[in-house]
Amino acid sequence: MPILLYKYIFLDRLSVFLTFQTNQSVTKILLLSDTHSHIDDTIIKYVKQADQVWHAGDIGDLKVTDAIAALKPLRAVFGNIDDPKARASFELDLHFMCEGVSVFMTHIGGYPGRYNKRIRAGIYANPPTLFITGHSHILKVMPCKKTGLLHMNPGAIGRHGFHKVRTMLRFEINGNNISNLEVIELKL
Repeated sequence: MPILLYKYIFLDRLSVFLTFQTNQSVTKILLLSDTHSHIDDTIIKYVKQADQVWHAGDIGDLKVTDAIAALKPLRAVFGNIDDPKARASFELDLHFMCEGVSVFMTHIGGYPGRYNKRIRAGIYANPPTLFITGHSHILKVMPCKKTGLLHMNPGAIGRHGFHKVRTMLRFEINGNNISNLEVIELKL
């Protein structure tokens, strides 16, 4: 199975978030979503390269999160397809800090300019540095002009859905900076 790995350097508004520093401790994050019960050796290879793995929902079978958590620290939210076991194991919304970056992760949250009604007021009242969603199966990284937050949706890494390419994101957090963003694309 061929693996395509792209490194993106943003030279517009995102450059504020995507800075490159070498003299601080770095936390390597693997961000994935919409596994829909699928885990394979290629995903595990990228899990092993990360310091932490974040899953933005639609886990499917808990064997996915069990496999990840056996290797690396895991933060996850449940999605709309997840069963009562997943809903008992994970939250709908997760607010946390990673180094100096405030993170808000939820499965169905929309994106800048089109936030989900359930979370819209909270996003505008107290914006995180990084807002993470899943659900759409569409990879998207964009800033919010109104709040200054950075939105990330890693797309879908599972085999179920309308997407034609499976995607994940990986990046680093250095203090309060998000850097070295990479898109990982895998064939279906």
